[in-house]
Amino acid sequence: MKTQSKKVSNLPGYLVIVSLIAFSSLSLAALAMPEASSTSTNTMIDDFEDVTNNAFGIPRQFLNDTVAGGKTTTELNVAEGVMHLKGKIEPPRGQPGWASTALILDPQGQPLDASEFEGIRLLVKVNSGNISISANSIEVTNFDYHTAQVVVAPDGNFHEVKVPFDSMKRAWSEQTSLNTKTINGVSIVAFDLQKANFDYSVDEVSFY
Repeated sequence: MKTQSKKVSNLPGYLVIVSLIAFSSLSLAALAMPEASSTSTNTMIDDFEDVTNNAFGIPRQFLNDTVAGGKTTTELNVAEGVMHLKGKIEPPRGQPGWASTALILDPQGQPLDASEFEGIRLLVKVNSGNISISANSIEVTNFDYHTAQVVVAPDGNFHEVKVPFDSMKRAWSEQTSLNTKTINGVSIVAFDLQKANFDYSVDEVSFY
């Protein structure tokens, strides 16, 4: 597949909140607290070849702001190695609206040692809407995960986006460095502060 390389930009201020909300609502709270780290031997997080499971054999989790009183709707399709999501953001009153895909790296929530990698790589096509990605660390207990916005031209093409770990920021907490030995999930989030459509596809998510 022909791709175009793009750089990622950091989420300004309040927008980064979307990623932490999207993962905090259900996913991480439902997992057992890990006891020991595991070591990564797999650069691929998800190639979407399986309709249900990511590259670690773990079901993808999908949720949106309806758990917080919003009315966001999402249509999902996984086919021919591509995940396509589209829908309409309808935020809860006084909050951002969001729709999240959570890719868990261990069925028990144990952290994966990703310190051998520089960051997260995506092959992504964005037709409309705002997209962010977060690296979810067990050391972050207030769900203010390290996050970056994914920005690509809405030109109908897949783009390669590389998100360095050291470019990912937290919203309101102290700007600590991401401990890449403690990552147990990655979240892709469509978000907006008002009613808006979103439409994007992901071909691959991996470490690089």
